[in-house]
Amino acid sequence: MKNFKNIMRYIGKTSKFIDYPLLVTYVILCLIGLVMVYSASMVAATKGTLTGGAEVSGTYFYTRQLLYVIMSFAIVFFMAFIMNVKVLKQPNVQKWMMIGIFVLLLITLVIGKNINGSKSWINLGFMNLQASELLKIAIILYLPFMIEKKMPAVRNKIKLISAPIILVASCVALVFLQKDVGQTLLILIIFFSIIFYAGIGVHNILKYGIMVAIAGVLISLLVLIAGLLPSYLEARFSTLTNPFSAESGTGYHISNSLMAIGNGGLFGRGLGNSIMKLGYLPEPHTDFIFAVICEELGLVGGLFVILLEFFIVYRAFQLANKTNSYFYKLVCVGIASYIGSQTFVNLGGISATIPLTGVPLPFISFGGSAMISLSIAMGLLLITAKQIKMDEKRAKQHKVDIKRRYQ
Repeated sequence: MKNFKNIMRYIGKTSKFIDYPLLVTYVILCLIGLVMVYSASMVAATKGTLTGGAEVSGTYFYTRQLLYVIMSFAIVFFMAFIMNVKVLKQPNVQKWMMIGIFVLLLITLVIGKNINGSKSWINLGFMNLQASELLKIAIILYLPFMIEKKMPAVRNKIKLISAPIILVASCVALVFLQKDVGQTLLILIIFFSIIFYAGIGVHNILKYGIMVAIAGVLISLLVLIAGLLPSYLEARFSTLTNPFSAESGTGYHISNSLMAIGNGGLFGRGLGNSIMKLGYLPEPHTDFIFAVICEELGLVGGLFVILLEFFIVYRAFQLANKTNSYFYKLVCVGIASYIGSQTFVNLGGISATIPLTGVPLPFISFGGSAMISLSIAMGLLLITAKQIKMDEKRAKQHKVDIKRRYQ
């Protein structure tokens, strides 16, 4: 009873520091995703096209997504209102977190379930766990923790964090061995975003990065001119530049995605009225859910979802610039790069801007592991924002006290 009173007292004291615009944005995105998962999957579920031919209830995917959303809400509200971010800065927490993730990735390679060519899932019965999603959270916490310990010397001596980098690289290699290229690239984006924002070896990164980029462009041009590009890569490239030229072949899915986006017009055909979700899009409730949103809710609905995603990324960078703590800064940057890159890769893939990689749209697409991982990221952002605001108020109060003392 006493502990409960202490918890309630803590919640009452710190709840005013919660970033409510962020929390409301997260809730709205999850609710939009819940509605759109039902709309995108209800017909296909009854026909069995999304379940390997087994006909199921029209609410099959909706019910599961509702479970994931409830679990995610519980995680976010616990983290935002009860948890203290300083717990995550304890060495033992960091150590066991990385050990746990490494073991999970190894287990996935041994007993993992193969879906769409990637051996990335562990079947838990009620959901498929994707360890690579949890690795993103681990990196967002572990790298800032190790970098802050070695600041500012690490900016010029990257070898000071060589052991953490080797550990993270080993985990990324295990994800790559699962044949999950999309997740590997997203994890690398998070990794380099944190390193770059911390200012570690920026001059070398810029110098050698530009040289590698120029060399890559020259080699690509030579390969194209000489006609040495492998046939499957050539097909993928031609599909990307002009999907309608192979509408009945390699460009089938992208063509239908673009048609769905175009069919929506300004205000859409109406919720539930998508035509392209009726067997023309391969994964209308996951990878291609934004195409269904655009067809049913139009350009207005699509832009609204993009603005909500962008607001989270913008707010994360804004918070990073408000604090002097490198740990809080880099956690915010890691979360911003996680949500921002995943949104870009998903939207770029279905709009033929970049090749398809099978990455879900944050908080919208169906999926348990992705939803829980992204929600943990949001919880981290909220408790970090809370601590930043509390530190900010404490610093202001300290300045006021000093002025009073010398008046």
